[in-house]
Amino acid sequence: MAAKRKRGALAAGKAKRARSAPSAGEAVLEGGPPERSVPPQEYSIPPPVSQGKWKNKERVLIFSSRGINFRTRHLMQDLRTLMPHSKADTKMDRKDQLFVINEVCEMKNCNKCIFFEAKKKQDLYMWLSNTPQGPSAKFLVQNVHTLAELKMTGNCLRGSRPLLSFDPIFDREPHYALLKELFIQIFSTPQYHPKSQPFVDHVFTFTITDERIWFRNYQIIEEDASLVEIGPRFVLNLIKIFQGSFGGPTLYENPHYQSPNMHRRLVRLSVAAKFREKQQVKEVQKIKKKGTKVLVEEDPTEVVFETPAEEKPVEIQHVKPESKPIVKDKKKLRKIQRKKQKKLFRTEG
Repeated sequence: MAAKRKRGALAAGKAKRARSAPSAGEAVLEGGPPERSVPPQEYSIPPPVSQGKWKNKERVLIFSSRGINFRTRHLMQDLRTLMPHSKADTKMDRKDQLFVINEVCEMKNCNKCIFFEAKKKQDLYMWLSNTPQGPSAKFLVQNVHTLAELKMTGNCLRGSRPLLSFDPIFDREPHYALLKELFIQIFSTPQYHPKSQPFVDHVFTFTITDERIWFRNYQIIEEDASLVEIGPRFVLNLIKIFQGSFGGPTLYENPHYQSPNMHRRLVRLSVAAKFREKQQVKEVQKIKKKGTKVLVEEDPTEVVFETPAEEKPVEIQHVKPESKPIVKDKKKLRKIQRKKQKKLFRTEG
């Protein structure tokens, strides 16, 4: 037999279903006209400021070889932070040839590359390349200072687009003009990049001094448009410019470049020359001490300024000088003199 239902159970079940059935926008009061539906509260994300289309799809691969020190690793990380259009990769083995980097860039879908090559755990080289056609340039990196150092007091928005400032010498010589175009394509953040911000609040400066390219990064302060250095900073000493990517015919070779090995060799030679000179001086001094003294002949010019003295007439004594009493004891002599003085006083008195 079916169990008996309690009174009011059906009505209560219907009421519960009726309460839960209408949504927040379809609530209807009993015995009255239906109210207007109230839309639910929604949290919408505002669109980005710039809604342009990303056309310049430049991607830069930034990585290094094995054997780099901590300063190079921090510099590489700083460049990745400042360039939102960059990509990273694992360190490359030293045994691999450099043209393998073109295949790595193709797999990473990158058309530009910044490669740090370390040698002897103290020399750092930087390759800037347009893969896979070229050209590419090789630099010696010197005087590296990173973002983490306390002397850099500036700050900028992460992912903001930079201004690029170049020295006027970049427009005068052809090899500098080629490097300028390479720097523009690598360091400038493409417009409307997904990871970039639509603000311009810092400047990359490339200055040529002492046949080297000095890189600096400055923040633009809005109040008075003054510049405060952010970092990183480094100096690029150009070695060669190649027609291909990481190789090929040489387009330009820097005549003022001196390799670090040659510089260290010259420093060692200069130190050795100073030490050798000191040893030679000591040996000469020893020979002088041991050698016999050589008599120097008289110089005839020494008597030039000597004036002869006047000749005095010779005097002849015809009278024998009086002999003085020889007194050996001085005390007796004093007693005799006192007695003579007493006699004189008595006679005068």
